[in-house]
Amino acid sequence: MPKQEPISANLKITGSSDDASKQGFSTGNRSKGKLLLRLWQYLGKNRLLLALALILSVSSSLLALYGPKLSGQAINAIDLGAGKVDFVTVYRCCILMAAFYVASAALTYLLNAVMIRLSKRVSKQMRHDIFENLASLPVSFFDRFQTGNIISVVTYDVDTVNQSMSSDLLQILQSVVTVTVSFIMMLTIAPKLVVIFLFTVPATFVFTSWLANRVRPMFRRRSSKLGELNGFVEEMISGQRTIRAYGREEAVLERFDEKNKIAVDAYTEAEANGTITGPSVMFINNISLTLVCVFGALLFLKGGSAAEYTAGAGFAAWWAAFFNRRLLLGDLSSFVQYSRKFSGPINEVANIIAELQSAFAAAERVFSLIDAEPEKPDSPDAVELTDVKGRVELKNVDFSYVPEHPIIKNFSMVAEPGSLTAIVGPTGAGKTTVINLLMRFYDVDGGSVTVDGKDIRGLTRDSLRRAYTMVLQDTWLFHGTIFENIAYGKPDATMEEVVRAAKAAKIHSYISRLPEGYNTVLSDNGTSISKGQKQLLTIARAMLLDANMLILDEATSNVDTRTEQQIQAAMRELMKGKTCFVIAHRLSTIQSANMILVMRGGEVVEQGTHESLMASGGFYKQLYEAQFEEG
Repeated sequence: MPKQEPISANLKITGSSDDASKQGFSTGNRSKGKLLLRLWQYLGKNRLLLALALILSVSSSLLALYGPKLSGQAINAIDLGAGKVDFVTVYRCCILMAAFYVASAALTYLLNAVMIRLSKRVSKQMRHDIFENLASLPVSFFDRFQTGNIISVVTYDVDTVNQSMSSDLLQILQSVVTVTVSFIMMLTIAPKLVVIFLFTVPATFVFTSWLANRVRPMFRRRSSKLGELNGFVEEMISGQRTIRAYGREEAVLERFDEKNKIAVDAYTEAEANGTITGPSVMFINNISLTLVCVFGALLFLKGGSAAEYTAGAGFAAWWAAFFNRRLLLGDLSSFVQYSRKFSGPINEVANIIAELQSAFAAAERVFSLIDAEPEKPDSPDAVELTDVKGRVELKNVDFSYVPEHPIIKNFSMVAEPGSLTAIVGPTGAGKTTVINLLMRFYDVDGGSVTVDGKDIRGLTRDSLRRAYTMVLQDTWLFHGTIFENIAYGKPDATMEEVVRAAKAAKIHSYISRLPEGYNTVLSDNGTSISKGQKQLLTIARAMLLDANMLILDEATSNVDTRTEQQIQAAMRELMKGKTCFVIAHRLSTIQSANMILVMRGGEVVEQGTHESLMASGGFYKQLYEAQFEEG
């Protein structure tokens, strides 16, 4: 199998271009526009909730934004001269302000509830799309990339994107409304003072744009390093027994500390640079507020009357009257409040720039996994494999995982229907690779593989794989009952069929002694039972299927010799008339094989029966005798 390498090398956009292109990952930085468009497509699937969120956002913001206008009117009603106060206007403005603020708060609460529901739906859809694509990816994808890093994308990165969508998006929506309405209100109150923002706002946007481009690669690196850390943790947890057996705890801890430090440093660098935005923009906004207060006070002290500017007629006279009208104390108060509401959202958006960069980096990894190239579809003229007899032939097959390093070279073999073919050889000889080619997990580089005379590249993968039953050395059980695990490949199996398969696999007596029998629930991957028992359960699963061909990859490596012999006898009885391929390191288990293929360096160096190979005194005999010498 090819050497695994971290998924971050490909999932992160700055990763290996060669590997990325092979797996369908984008090798260049995705623009913000493209990422936002993809995110918008997910939001667009929930149009009703999105429309409701927009309505609630605009409504709550408008209600809250009318408050400063009312407060200004109340102040103007008080500032009528010595001892003169229009209490009716003051009371009316106060009551309306209270009503508007309460209504705005209620709508904001509803808006938050809607956004949470919307983000949940988007998160659910994203994970569905990721897992759906994972199910369509070739086996080579999982041979190459760390499981922990893939899980990091499915969990951490999706959560990061959706937290940003539920909070940051809401904040941006409200900020747009607040800035727009506040700007209009300031224009109606004191157009001259608005000129101040023509300088401070562009300065804010120039600074935030520069900083965003600077910190985005840092957040991309942060997500990547966290994914690598998760992959390492997953590997070390799954290998605890080996680690402890070899006393490598300290070494593993040192490696973890190293990777953890790299991840923490990447996180700190991104956050430290990202948080510069908020204080810097707040400083610019405070300058604008200071200028508003100074020049506003000057305009208030200047006084004057609009009548001074109404001489003449036409638009010019009206504009002069509007632009130079007197600024009252209440107007100045309202303008200051609106200026704070105008600059406040800009500051808030600046504060979430870091979060948005983190979300963009996470979205890149999410969409890279969603867009990973699936297994090549069957050819348009592919046919179903039916009426399987079980004659399998590999003719002049060449194959390599990496072009420069061939694994299989000019390999040929024929397995007749009902025969037992054993494949033996030292580690790295290409034995498991042959199985990958038979199942078409990989396609050959040269030559052909045929079943009943049909090239498997012209067959549908589903029908080809259903023609085989496969039992691997690495057992896989899932969280469910023993019955469900055995019947996994045949969901409509009856209890009688499952029991018959379990008896044939010599596991029925063990199951019967369990309190719940076949209804006993196994923990994840069957961690509550021994490796040998797990192996027997997977063998029972294989025996239940009515397939004409069987592949056993070191299937009995985890059972004792006596049980192994019983299983071999039972399987031979069950496999009459079926074609069987066995990969074995314990050569004593395949002495009855019709054909033994001896592989070395990707080539078949010997083939024949056990007796003929032993008589020839070649490489097979060396392997056979070496095992007994080691024993």
